[in-house]
Amino acid sequence: MRHYKHLTLFERENLLLLKAKGYSITAIAEKLGRNKGTISRELRRNASDGEYMPVTAQQQYQKRRVACRPRKRLDNANILEHVKHKLLECQWSPEEIAGRIKAEYGQCVISTTTIYRAIYTGMLNAPKGSTANIVRKLRHKGKRRRKRFAEEKRGKIQISHDITERPAGAENRSEIGHWEADTVVGKQGKACLVTLVDRKSRYLICGKADKKNAQAVSRTMIDLLLGVKALSVTPDRGKEFARHADVTEYLDGLPFYFPQPHQPWQRGSNENTNGLLREYFLKGKDITEIPDDYIQRKVAMMNLRPRKCLNYRTPYEVHFEEVLHLA
Repeated sequence: MRHYKHLTLFERENLLLLKAKGYSITAIAEKLGRNKGTISRELRRNASDGEYMPVTAQQQYQKRRVACRPRKRLDNANILEHVKHKLLECQWSPEEIAGRIKAEYGQCVISTTTIYRAIYTGMLNAPKGSTANIVRKLRHKGKRRRKRFAEEKRGKIQISHDITERPAGAENRSEIGHWEADTVVGKQGKACLVTLVDRKSRYLICGKADKKNAQAVSRTMIDLLLGVKALSVTPDRGKEFARHADVTEYLDGLPFYFPQPHQPWQRGSNENTNGLLREYFLKGKDITEIPDDYIQRKVAMMNLRPRKCLNYRTPYEVHFEEVLHLA
């Protein structure tokens, strides 16, 4: 805690008066109730050509005082525009922005707290007339979950393997090619997105199925997995995956491992990725009319989004072992 006070203009005028009367530095310090080092330093810093002027000394003090204060990071126009671009156009979270910059440059340029503070004070507001709302784009926690021990009333599908049988490379995320699968629904009864997320790299591949039924979903999965490294698939137990055996047969015995009912954390990478996709494909919006190139552009944005769990590298960089410059 600081216990000292800076010299005031009144004290500087008294200093000049006492000095003119021939008082020594020690005597002046005693008269002003200051340390003699303070008086000596004041005369050394603020005298000009051997003369000491209180008003000039006060002005010099105020100029140095302003210069010594830390600058706000977002006062830098380049940093401000970079943060706004990543928040509004790339949908990066404040933690992803700060973490990626630090990962690329090896130092903390801006903190997560600074970005959040700027958001809630309105410093990062979207341009006037824009419908973008930065606060609304932040991730929301505390989502309601199904009650524990509630009875399952939906139809059940035949499973091939339990998740406990999954190989070590999938379990410990040490090997590329172990995928988690799920669907993203827009409007009920219409087209849906089939999403596959690699457990190690969090790399996303995604395609549109005409309906959320077993036949359409299995056909889309085959199209997505052809030509990529696929060692296993972990979907949920939804009825849209009832024809997983067709995928296994078509893809040379690709195994499916099913988690326990109502335990989405067992395939949390896909759940988290689908939550990010919801920023582009809202519930209730018909996906049927959305062009495939638009879907793939959003998928590409997801794969170029840095992840904290990857030390702020992107899924693309981890999956293909490349280094990109994004910050």
